[in-house]
Amino acid sequence: MIKLLIESFKAKDIRSRILFTLSILIVFRLGTKITVPGVNAAALQDLSSNSSLFSLLNTFGGGALDSYSIFALGVSPYITASIVVQLLQMDIIPKLAEWAKQGEVGRRKLNQVTRYLTVGLAFVQAIGISYGFNALTGSGLVLNPGTDTYLMIAVMLTAGTMLVMWLGEQITVKGFGNGISMIIFSGIIARVPSDLSGFYNSQIRNAGDEMAQAILFSVLIAIAFVAIVVTVVYVENAKRKIPVQYSKRSAGSGQDTHLPLKVNSAGVIPVIFASSFIMTPQTILGFFSASNADAQWFIILNKVFNLQEPIGAVIYTLLIVVFTYFYAFIQVNPEKVAENLQKQGGYIPSVRPGKPTQDFISTTLSQLSTVGAVYLGVIAILPILASNIWDLPQSVSLGGTSLLIVVGVALELMRQLEGQMSKKSYQGFIQ
Repeated sequence: MIKLLIESFKAKDIRSRILFTLSILIVFRLGTKITVPGVNAAALQDLSSNSSLFSLLNTFGGGALDSYSIFALGVSPYITASIVVQLLQMDIIPKLAEWAKQGEVGRRKLNQVTRYLTVGLAFVQAIGISYGFNALTGSGLVLNPGTDTYLMIAVMLTAGTMLVMWLGEQITVKGFGNGISMIIFSGIIARVPSDLSGFYNSQIRNAGDEMAQAILFSVLIAIAFVAIVVTVVYVENAKRKIPVQYSKRSAGSGQDTHLPLKVNSAGVIPVIFASSFIMTPQTILGFFSASNADAQWFIILNKVFNLQEPIGAVIYTLLIVVFTYFYAFIQVNPEKVAENLQKQGGYIPSVRPGKPTQDFISTTLSQLSTVGAVYLGVIAILPILASNIWDLPQSVSLGGTSLLIVVGVALELMRQLEGQMSKKSYQGFIQ
C-alpha cells in the first residue's frame, strides 16, 4: 500500500487528483469549525453521550455537530434524498423510471431531482434538530428562540449541506473516490483522536482500584476492533467467479474468462443508507419533543427509533439487510448482464442464454447478498450490543458502522489508485 502511494505521487496527473481531494477535504474540515450564529454549541456537550440521533448526525457530519457548524447536517439529507429517488424509480413514478433508462441524459435529470429534494429535506431536518435539541438542552442551544431565529439557522444549515454536496461532487469528478463517501470517511478519521480520548477518560483514567480490569477490558475491545477490520477486509475482497465462455473467440484470446460477483456487492452503502434512513423519524420527533415528551406515543416511537434500545437496534439491522439486497441488484443488474453476455456471444456453461442466464445470476446474487447482509448486520449491531451491555460511550456503539465505512472506502480508494496506475503503465507501453 505504501509503495502504491509513493508511486502514485510520482505520476503528475494522479498526484494532482490526490492533492485536489485533500484540498477539498481541508475546506470541509475548516467548515466544520464555523458555528452557526445565534447558537450556543456548548449546550450540546451532554447530548453526545445520551442521544443516538446526535451521534448519528455527528458521524455523518464529520464531527460538525459538536460545534453546531454550518456543515452540521453533513450529507445525511442528500443520502436520504438519493434513497427516495432510487425507490421511486422502481415503476412507482413512471417518469422517473423512464429517465432511469435514458442513460447519461436521464441520470442528469435524476440528479437534479435529487438536489431539489435534498434542499427540502435539509430545511425540514435543520428546523427539526434545532427545535428538538433546543428542547433537550432546556432551551440552551438556541440563544433567542423564535420563528426568525429558527428560519435563519435552517437556511444556513441547508446552504451548508448543499455546499458539502457540491464539494463531494467535485471530489467525484476531479479527485479520487466517491465524494460523499470520502467526506464521511474524512469526518470519521478526524474524530478518532477525540473518541480515543473519551474512551480513555471513561474506562481507564477514572478506574481507580479497578485499573487492571479496565486495562484488560480496553485491550479486549481493541482486539475486537482489529478482528472486525480483518473481517471487513476479507469479506469486501471475497468474490464468486462464474465461468464464462464465448462462442466467437478472437485469435489469441484463449485464456479463461469469468464474471466476478462480490459477496457484498453493495459495499458500505447499505450501512450509510440505513443510518440516514433511521435519522428521519428521529428528526420528525424533534418537532414534538418539547410539548409531548411525556406522551405515551412519543415515548414508544422514541424507543423504536433509538439505536440504544433493543427494538431500535433490530430495526437498524433489518434496514441494513433490506438495503443490502436492494443496492446489490442496482449495482449488478442481472437483466443487463445477461443481455450483454448474449450480445457478445458469451454464455455460462450448462446455462442457456437469455432468461435462464438472468435467473441464474439473480439466484447467485441473492445467495451472495444473504451472506453480505448477515455480515453487515452483525458488524453494525455487535458494538451497539456491547455498548448497551457494558455501558460504553456512544462512539463505541457506532464503532461498527464507522469501521465498515472507513475500511470500505479505503479499499475502494486503493482499487481506484491501482486502476489508475495500471492505466498509466499501459499508456507508457503503448507510447
